[in-house]
Amino acid sequence: MKPQDIKNLTREELLEKEKALYSELAKLNIQRYTGTVEKPHRFSLIKKDIARIKTMLNQQKDK
Repeated sequence: MKPQDIKNLTREELLEKEKALYSELAKLNIQRYTGTVEKPHRFSLIKKDIARIKTMLNQQKDK
C-alpha cells in the first residue's frame, strides 16, 4: 500500500484496514507454525503497512 493511498482514507477506513491487516498477519503466523507459508515476504510488507496506518492515525489525531 502506498503512502498517498493511505493519506486519502478516512479515520474509520484506516481503522478497518488496520484490523484487516492484523487478521491477515495472524493467518500468516498460523501458517508459519504449521510450516506452509507460501509468501514469507508478506510478513514485512504487512508490518510496514500497519506502521504506515498507525502513523497516519497519529497525525490525524494531532489535527
